[in-house]
Amino acid sequence: MTAAEPTILATSAGFERGRHGAFDMRPGAIHHFAAELSGAGDTAKFCFLHQALGDPADWIGATYAAFARTGYRASHLQLFPMPNHDDIRAHLLDQDVIWVNGGSVANLVAVWRVHGLDEILHEAWQAGVVLGGVSAGSICWHTGGSTDSYGRDLRAFTEGLGWLPYSNGVHYDSEDQRRPKMHEFISDGTLPDGYATDDGAGLVFRGTRMAEAVADKEGPLAYELKRAADGSVTETPLPTRVLKY
Repeated sequence: MTAAEPTILATSAGFERGRHGAFDMRPGAIHHFAAELSGAGDTAKFCFLHQALGDPADWIGATYAAFARTGYRASHLQLFPMPNHDDIRAHLLDQDVIWVNGGSVANLVAVWRVHGLDEILHEAWQAGVVLGGVSAGSICWHTGGSTDSYGRDLRAFTEGLGWLPYSNGVHYDSEDQRRPKMHEFISDGTLPDGYATDDGAGLVFRGTRMAEAVADKEGPLAYELKRAADGSVTETPLPTRVLKY
């Protein structure tokens, strides 16, 4: 099934972590919500993209393990060292949800463009496949955002796909540089007005309209960021619905 209109779920939320190491994971509330948005529910087809980390085998394996005890049908698209599907377009258009994990947003978008994946993903979005992701997988759909793609000191990333004509700030409450850097980049005009999410929060976009803010637990919020004529930036917390799954 497909969403009723082009839908993007841009988040700072992801897998629910277990107690047995970094790769002990299961689908988080945000994944269940993505399946609901697609209209496919408990049998949704998810394709995972890990290019922001270079398609590491351990992450790919952990993703399948996380989904193994669900009714969801998981697959992945890798581009390193070569695509694992002969017909990338057909595979992605057959999905209910395409989920993009975090890492380097600069590398992610560059690799996608080399492979023509930006055009395929745009087609999938317009066809009603829900596009979602966390961190780099959230920033990528926007004009840009703050990123550690270039080093530990955050810099502005301005080469996003731009389908959502806003800036996007991730990990807003959990990394010290995130909030001040987003204010700085919007204030000086490097980035346009936009949105930000605390860890655990996400934004639903219907077409290019921000429709709803959600969170996987009590506490995390989403925010709207707007530049005034004098260069100051107003940060407005948005009503954020807690997901119950």
